[in-house]
Amino acid sequence: MIAAQLHFKSVEHTEFQEKHGKEKGAEICKNYGIISGTLESIALVGLWISPQPTFAIPVFPDFVISVGNFPTPILHLIFSLPLIMLAIWFGIGGVRAVGFRVSETHASPEKIVSTGVYSVVRHPQYLGWMLAHIGISALFSAWYSLLFTPVLLVIIYLISRKEEEELIKEFGKEYEDYKKKVSMLIPLL
Repeated sequence: MIAAQLHFKSVEHTEFQEKHGKEKGAEICKNYGIISGTLESIALVGLWISPQPTFAIPVFPDFVISVGNFPTPILHLIFSLPLIMLAIWFGIGGVRAVGFRVSETHASPEKIVSTGVYSVVRHPQYLGWMLAHIGISALFSAWYSLLFTPVLLVIIYLISRKEEEELIKEFGKEYEDYKKKVSMLIPLL
């Protein structure tokens, strides 16, 4: 929860810049972004690999391979790999489009990006985060991790909304128009 709270604070660019000045406000947001991203990553990896009950899709349950030190039913591998590959595509595509500084420190972008993965969803890295979580939870047959998924989805949705409030403050009508054309987290087919 601390990581999520820091994440919320890290996107309050205008508030921190008004309160502390442009440079210091940006630096505060950057530090909150680095800390929250690191804590969120550690928490998810810990959740994925922690000792917990496992589950198996009841189709071909005897076909098991070892992924690292984790026995994985083959059907879980078949299910999880496409999700993980999509997660990588959305995540890396998002970072490439806006740059590492903006994506990893939650810094204010210089402009609205609406091409590439940003033409599919407004928050491609968060979509990638959700897909990776579901895919890795299935790959490791991690029952508690999978049960945590709805909580993670709510957190990601709330963070996305908070970021959009800030982007509207920064870009106004331009961002409002972008919102009308591209969905938040679920690609429109």
